[in-house]
Amino acid sequence: MDVGFIGLGRMGRAMAAKLVEAGHTVRVWNRTPDAAHGISGATPVASAAEAFAGDAAITMLSDDAALRSVIVEGGLLDSAGRPAIHLSMSTISVALAQELAAIHARAGIAYVGAPVFGRPDAAAAGALNIIAAGDAGAIDRAAPLLDAMGTKTWRFGTEPHQANAVKLAGNFMLVSAIEAMGEAAAFAEGHGVAGADLLDMLTGTLFASPVYKGYGASIAANRYEPPGFGLRLGAKDIGLALGAAAAVNVPMPFASVLRDNLIDAIAHGDGDKDLAALATVATRRSVR
Repeated sequence: MDVGFIGLGRMGRAMAAKLVEAGHTVRVWNRTPDAAHGISGATPVASAAEAFAGDAAITMLSDDAALRSVIVEGGLLDSAGRPAIHLSMSTISVALAQELAAIHARAGIAYVGAPVFGRPDAAAAGALNIIAAGDAGAIDRAAPLLDAMGTKTWRFGTEPHQANAVKLAGNFMLVSAIEAMGEAAAFAEGHGVAGADLLDMLTGTLFASPVYKGYGASIAANRYEPPGFGLRLGAKDIGLALGAAAAVNVPMPFASVLRDNLIDAIAHGDGDKDLAALATVATRRSVR
């Protein structure tokens, strides 16, 4: 397929490279031009409009503001060479996803919400779990691209924003797990038990899953750099979850706790560290 890729951070670069490996023709663009170079087999282009064309265009931008700036305010939906399908793979708000679906429909472009679960190492291995929602036919047509980037595409409805709701729900659970491990480790330390030993036992038995094992190991080792998924991005996602919950009158009291603790971590200089650094909040508050 002929595909354009917009947004070449650590995740985007790895995903674009997997598309090239799978034999697709890939044009790449980034707001910081240097990031568009060095992806073997991909063709850097000078403008977002040149990337937003072909059989499909993929966006993997950092937040709502970036996506709105490039796609909406940049006028790409009115460009002459618009793509047949836009795969929006960023973690964005439910509200923006709903807005984008409406304006893509008016422009005659199929819009698919397709955020992902997985860190940059999973993206480099083509092992992402992709959450897709939107027109079933559009998702079918995009399947060769999705299959190149992920191990499985999970379908969650015909409205694109449904995929974003699933992504935010998953990230809420992930951040909750980190908070729980941080508090449990601090509690154990208060009773003379090494937090690292507690986490080693629990993540190998009751909580033997990738999230607990991976983040638990980082917490046990106080290893928060380099970030796989940044704490500041986690704070953004919890804020998006709270906004989407309020819109449908769903209380999420623990999400409010997470938001405040993430702000605490950022205030203490941990915003650019890995999300696992959230555990340091419980440790810092502990009375020794």
